[in-house]
Amino acid sequence: MLNFRKKNKNQMLRTIIIDDEAHIRDTLVSMLNDYCPQVKVVGEANSVASGISAIRNKIPDLILLDIKMDDGTGFDLLQRFDPIKFKIIFITAYEKHAIEAFKFSAVDYLLKPVNPEKLTEAVQRAEKLVQQTFIKQLDALRENISPINTQNKKIVIKTSDNIYLLNTRDIIHCQSDDCYTIIESANEEKIIVSKVLKEYDELLSNYGFFRVHRSHLVNLQHIKRFEKQEGGYVVMSNDQKIPVSSRARERLLELFERITE
Repeated sequence: MLNFRKKNKNQMLRTIIIDDEAHIRDTLVSMLNDYCPQVKVVGEANSVASGISAIRNKIPDLILLDIKMDDGTGFDLLQRFDPIKFKIIFITAYEKHAIEAFKFSAVDYLLKPVNPEKLTEAVQRAEKLVQQTFIKQLDALRENISPINTQNKKIVIKTSDNIYLLNTRDIIHCQSDDCYTIIESANEEKIIVSKVLKEYDELLSNYGFFRVHRSHLVNLQHIKRFEKQEGGYVVMSNDQKIPVSSRARERLLELFERITE
């Protein structure tokens, strides 16, 4: 039986700044360093294209996003993400964009030149939302990680040739392969399904599964250990090593710290 012990631990707010003006980015970095100690700037970008790449590589909690850039708008960038799993503070010189900005569930929008006090308030609002999201994730894991909740759950997996009825406890790992997902079970069977990993993340997240990487979803019951080298790996019950992204590493270790046997 797994139990969780309460622990208050502030998480750094992983943040990316996307603006096509270098001096604006520099100013925002300086303000965040001076006024927002809970923020960790993990990347910068100067265009829509580089911003998309930075978000996919760094998986931020928050982005500070310019609206007008040389190769498009911040709205163009956000159209490439569905769902949007990060919080947004828009940075703009044009107040007329405010209404459109909030269609994307922005935490706030700030007019240039950015006021340090307003930036601090916006970041604090974003931090509360991120913490609330994380607490809900931990609560779901706490409720669903125990064998009592997972041992009798079954899901149906359909391929072109077969229909499988699997116990969730027997699924070790799901891996993305472009438009397909490879499901690996405890009997060493690999099932290739023509669905994206996102669908299985949504289906299995309530049954003790954790997205350790954008390409990997693992069953927490099958994790043997966490290896710290080369950014971090989880070693599964079948001895397979699965990479852990930097963002997932922080949350996975937080989960480990809350669990006692």
